[in-house]
Amino acid sequence: MRWEGERQSDNVEDRRSGGGGGGFGIGGRGIGIGTIAIALLAWGVFGINPLTTIGVLSGGGGAPTQVQQGPAKAPPADDRNAAFVSTVLASTEDVWGQIFQQGGARYQQPRLVLFRGATPTACGTGQSAMGPFYCPGDQKVYLDMNFFDTMTRQLGAPGEFARAYVVAHEVGHHVQNLLGVTGKVDSMRGRISERQQNQLSVRLELQADCYAGIWANRSQQAKQWLDADDIESAVNAAQQIGDDTLQKRGQGYAVPDSFTHGSSAQRVRWFMQGYKTGSVQACDTFNAQGL
Repeated sequence: MRWEGERQSDNVEDRRSGGGGGGFGIGGRGIGIGTIAIALLAWGVFGINPLTTIGVLSGGGGAPTQVQQGPAKAPPADDRNAAFVSTVLASTEDVWGQIFQQGGARYQQPRLVLFRGATPTACGTGQSAMGPFYCPGDQKVYLDMNFFDTMTRQLGAPGEFARAYVVAHEVGHHVQNLLGVTGKVDSMRGRISERQQNQLSVRLELQADCYAGIWANRSQQAKQWLDADDIESAVNAAQQIGDDTLQKRGQGYAVPDSFTHGSSAQRVRWFMQGYKTGSVQACDTFNAQGL
């Protein structure tokens, strides 16, 4: 992926030098490390909001936490990893800004927060163990970049474009939030069975994968910055974080009714659907007969 020299986003906030702070809690309920491990393995690592997932697992919920933060700090200019994610974020801004403009709307750009260990968010205290996540309450993507090492060493998903896919997937959740999709799915919680809720979550996650594919399509058209190996890297990442693959790795077998992110094959299919078509309409996972 030839990204050096491309525009970097100003919407990156660096909290890595500050303290993480706080215990892990949602809606006043404490969450044990066992629940965190389940969320990481059985529920996948690229959630729309792992904090919400944990809230469901623990029976929690409640109003979003109000977060007071000082002035945002930009990453150091010589931080290559931060420059990379800033460049990818800038590209998502360009792509989704154009798509929204074509639809007669204005794209509200999310912020990307770099942190280490733990950090306060409008969805509760974010933890590195949860992997990257998006919080609808403050419209921010949260990323501990040590997760990239986890992708390479533990998940078998190396490569810069695999990392770009992570960022683009979380931005996809931001797009869903702007379009009202996230709110509709969230409003069903407690009104349908756990199995039905899981099925909705799968469709939400697969749509975010498809949106990541749209970004790859449109950014490639604009910049010609991807090689064949890059797409292969993203496809491999999608395979490695499928619910079936993660569950088999963690417990030796898969439980399809517990899937909340989709199988490896489904994640690959929907990423490629977005990449091949570049069309938002082609990413309607909620009305798709088969996933």
